[in-house]
Amino acid sequence: MEAQNKHFRVAIDVGGTFIDFVLIDELTGRVRIEKIASLPDELAGQLVAGLSSFGVEPDAVRQIFHGMTVGVNALIQEKGAKVGLITTRGFRDVLEMGRGGRTPVYNFVYKPPAPIVPRALRREVNERLSVDGEVVTPLDLEQLDREVDFLVSQGATAVSVAFMHAYANPAHELAARKRIAARHPDIPLSLSHEIASVWREYERTSTTVLNSFIQPTVETYLNSVRGKLTEADYDAPVAIMQSSGGVADPEMAAAKPIRTMMSGPAGGVIGAAFLCEQLGYSNVICTDVGGTTYDVALIEEGKILERSETAIAGRPIVGSLIDVTSIGAGGGSIAWLDHRNGLNVGPRSAGASPGPACFGKGGTEATTTDAHLVLGWLDPEYFLGGRIKLDVSAAAAAVERLAKQLGLTVSAAAQGIVAIAQNNMANAIRTKTVARGLDPREFVLLAYGGGGGVFACAVAEELDIRKVVVPYAPANFSAWGILTSDYMEDEVRTKVLPFTAERIGVALQTLDELEARAVNAIANYGFAREKIAVVRRLDLRFLGQEYTLTIGLDSAWRDPESVLTNARREFVKAHRQLYGHGDPAAAMELVSVRCRAIGKVQPPALARVEANADTAASRERKVHFHGTQASVSTPVIQRESMQPGAVVTGPVIIEEWTTTTVVPPGWRVNRDDYGNLTIEPDAR
Repeated sequence: MEAQNKHFRVAIDVGGTFIDFVLIDELTGRVRIEKIASLPDELAGQLVAGLSSFGVEPDAVRQIFHGMTVGVNALIQEKGAKVGLITTRGFRDVLEMGRGGRTPVYNFVYKPPAPIVPRALRREVNERLSVDGEVVTPLDLEQLDREVDFLVSQGATAVSVAFMHAYANPAHELAARKRIAARHPDIPLSLSHEIASVWREYERTSTTVLNSFIQPTVETYLNSVRGKLTEADYDAPVAIMQSSGGVADPEMAAAKPIRTMMSGPAGGVIGAAFLCEQLGYSNVICTDVGGTTYDVALIEEGKILERSETAIAGRPIVGSLIDVTSIGAGGGSIAWLDHRNGLNVGPRSAGASPGPACFGKGGTEATTTDAHLVLGWLDPEYFLGGRIKLDVSAAAAAVERLAKQLGLTVSAAAQGIVAIAQNNMANAIRTKTVARGLDPREFVLLAYGGGGGVFACAVAEELDIRKVVVPYAPANFSAWGILTSDYMEDEVRTKVLPFTAERIGVALQTLDELEARAVNAIANYGFAREKIAVVRRLDLRFLGQEYTLTIGLDSAWRDPESVLTNARREFVKAHRQLYGHGDPAAAMELVSVRCRAIGKVQPPALARVEANADTAASRERKVHFHGTQASVSTPVIQRESMQPGAVVTGPVIIEEWTTTTVVPPGWRVNRDDYGNLTIEPDAR
């Protein structure tokens, strides 16, 4: 088929419970969605099945975007490769020692997770570089051969190499790769300067071995996906979502899967930034409610909040990623009583199997979904468009077991479960706003995910947020967001220097080198070099501080004087916002330089919607709202039936086949021209 007839783009977001699909017709802007159960052992086949359900010819699909949880699931479940580590003599126990202190400082019995590489598989070789990258001790290649042979003999299926100060000079790691590949060509290798070219030996080594740990699993999965797509005659290029909010090709994702760990949540935030720019909102709290987690991210003055380090399952990972806070609060979060008979919700989840009690798959513990069903917020006959029938009596029985222990009625216990979950969500938002010196009342709350619209108004009320937006097809919004993502390549290098006129030239020269590498990587995807956007950033701190703030450089700041003056001003401004103080005359230090190259992808157009007269019939059901003793007779309407611009006053339940939006008393809702719901307190 001719290229112009390839007018469909598809996004696939693999979650723990469902796989979400979004198909966009670029000729009409029409969006179609699909959800199918996520079966871990059959993911690649399910991807093709979901694509086929749209009834679109394979040769009409121009591109496939894919967000996945394969890597993060492998890490959390500790089902990965048997990793061997080669490191500098004297640094064998970096993974064991970590940072020395307890992360939860008041938990005196806390034990950090065991190193992903046991001590017997952590091997030392003679080599050493100085902090400036000068060779102190040459690499002993014969010793390297012996140690790698030992790892292979012990069953290692992947090898990491993390030498001291390799970020300053990768020569020894590159020599090690050449030697290992010649002797063991089939074993996957991860080099620390390629995975995390920054200082801090513990974090850099941890990131490198975690990359090795998940690499065979992710590579096998991606190869399976491409094989299944080829069998089904799909020849469209596949783009894999990264934690940074950009996409890359499957080859890069297979080599550096650590960059894909937060790809699902990242897609939602990228979509939120694109949508809210179109709607005119610059300050946005992004909330994604799934079956297990509640993910929160922030857009401030039109910019997505990012960070350079995170931790998953207690293990640090360094790299560019969207700053997402995840807590154990979602539709499957289990309600339980502690030793004081106090009610708690989460972080433990019923997951997809057995799931909430109302799913009828053997679950007996009360979850937030069971509480919502008991309160009348969900329709037992219309969950997932009627594909799943919910068992009201099973939900009531699960909640009743807790209610009896608490001495409450079933409805009061259900209200308590929901209230605690909502309070946990509000606290997660406070860590992103109040803790950073920001007022949540100055933000719009964007709620998506399968449970976003159920919780949104109550969470907004807790924080006194005056506007809530529930986007079109919110349960598939993260997948839609992936379609708005650009190709992206990040380069970073630690370069500790005084932030002075005498030394800034060295940093700018390094930035130029990183820019060339990042631009080359994006150009290899087929983008014209003159159309590749570049973002340059510096990690700065006051002299004597331990940690840094990342400051973006305007494209016009190229000469040393403008970089020194403007970056200092922006650093002091950010420092004052976060910490309440900042001396503009104080000595400063540069720690790392960062460069991002971006290949822009044409985002999908927002399609206008019209009311569907076939879904206009409304009904009522009894609903318990927060703080009410008795149920309230509440209208239930289909989202598709709402006329754009018309205002509906709460209480009202708005249903669509993938999710439900709850508008409590005292709030009003309207549907805009693009199908988004805007919910605000009723001023009357």
